[in-house]
Amino acid sequence: MNHLLFPSTNFKMKILDIYKNKFSISFEIFPPKDGNCLLLKELEILKSHNPAFVSLTYGAGGQENKSFELITKIQNSGLNVMPHFTCITSSKKNIETHLKNIENMGIKSILALRGDIPEDKELIKHDFHYANELVRFIKEKTDLSIGVAGYPETHIESPDIKTDIENLKRKVDAGADIIFTQLFFDNDKYYKFVERINSVGIDIPVIPGIMPVISEKQILKMTNLARITIPEKLQKGIEKFRNDKKSMIEFGIEYSTAQCEDLINSKVKGLHFFTLNKAFSSSRILDNIRR
Repeated sequence: MNHLLFPSTNFKMKILDIYKNKFSISFEIFPPKDGNCLLLKELEILKSHNPAFVSLTYGAGGQENKSFELITKIQNSGLNVMPHFTCITSSKKNIETHLKNIENMGIKSILALRGDIPEDKELIKHDFHYANELVRFIKEKTDLSIGVAGYPETHIESPDIKTDIENLKRKVDAGADIIFTQLFFDNDKYYKFVERINSVGIDIPVIPGIMPVISEKQILKMTNLARITIPEKLQKGIEKFRNDKKSMIEFGIEYSTAQCEDLINSKVKGLHFFTLNKAFSSSRILDNIRR
C-alpha cells in the first residue's frame, strides 16, 4: 500500500462529500483538562497523515465551552473539525444557540449523539429523548452534514440487535449522512452489522471505529462501558503483556494494523481512530498499512 491511500481533503469539506469518491481517515480527540499545548503537538503528528477531519468531543450543555477555543486552534492549524454534539442535558433553545455558533465558525459537519444519561437526573432536559430527534432538529435548523453513532455489538442499553438497528434506522431516516461505529476488535462483528443494516435499507457509509490497545486498564474500562467482544488472540496478548507497557503498546499496534488491513481489503470507505489524545499508536498503524 502507498501514500495514495490517504489523499488530502479540502479544508472544511462536509463529511457528506468526504466519503463519496475516496477512502479517508479521521481521528477523534477530546478537550484535555491540562491545556491544549500537548494535544496540539500530537495533532501535528497526526496531521502528517492527511486526515479528512478531526472529530472533537464536547457537550452542548455548556459544560465544555472551552472546546470552542480548541476548535479555532485546530482550524487555524489547517485541519477540518467535526464537533460532537449531545442533547440529553440541553434545551432546544440552548442547542439552537450552539448550532449557530458552530456554523458561524465555518464548521460544516457535526456528530449528533444523545449523550450518556447523567447520574443526577435533574440535569436531564426533556426537549430531546433520543439522537434521532436531535438529528431531525439539526437538519431543520442548519445546513450541517450529520454523522451518527452505530454499534456493531449493539448499544449497551439496547435489549437486542434488532431494536438497536431500528433505532439506527430512525437516525438515518431523520437525516444522518454517515455512521461512525463504536470501537470493535472482531472485524466479523462489523461485517455482520453492515449486512444487517443494509437489509433494512440503510445504505449510507459505515465508518469503522478503531482504538489501538495500550493497556489492560483501558480494555477493562471500555468493556465495562460498552458491549465489546475481546477475541482470543487479543485476550492472550493482553494477558502476556499486562506488566510490560512498551510491549503492550507494540502488540496493540500490531493487532490494529492487521485489523485495519483486513477492513481496507474489504473496501471500507474509511477508518476513524479513537486516539485518546495520543498520536503514537495511530500514526504507527498508518505507517504500517502504507507499506
